[in-house]
Amino acid sequence: MIAWLGLTLGVAFGSALIPLISIEIFLIGLVVQQPHIPWLCLGAVVAIGQVSGKLLYYYAAKGDLHLPNFMHRKQKIETPRQVRWHRRTKRIRMWVEALREKCHRHPRWMVGTYGVSSVLGLPPFMATSVLAGMVRMSLAAFLGAGLVGRFIRFSVLAASPAICAGWFF
Repeated sequence: MIAWLGLTLGVAFGSALIPLISIEIFLIGLVVQQPHIPWLCLGAVVAIGQVSGKLLYYYAAKGDLHLPNFMHRKQKIETPRQVRWHRRTKRIRMWVEALREKCHRHPRWMVGTYGVSSVLGLPPFMATSVLAGMVRMSLAAFLGAGLVGRFIRFSVLAASPAICAGWFF
């Protein structure tokens, strides 16, 4: 059981960093194959792995984690195509900046949004993790809301195969 929990922690951490890895599919498959693992343990392990991975995005957005040089934008001459793209995305950049400013003025709003995102996944959890770092949300609020929300989400997900099996069989 400890080996499965360790593997789950690793997959959860990896899925927090690389969005192409689906912890949801892994978790459902694990629960179906290994039904003896307590769903509360799985929910806790996945929550810890997910929030640990998102903590890197949080610190990078906050400016505490310095990214490698190849990830920084380089100043270069813009082509006409890039100029058009910047004009088209100006409205989105303005919206993000307005949202950032609103989060600075109302820190509880950001904690609520981040908490809802950690449970539902809407708005995307990765985006709210980055936004939390950008607006300098406190680390305690980031960890608290993220761990509780992710624990709820993945505990329910881990318990769902047993609940559904009870209904149909």
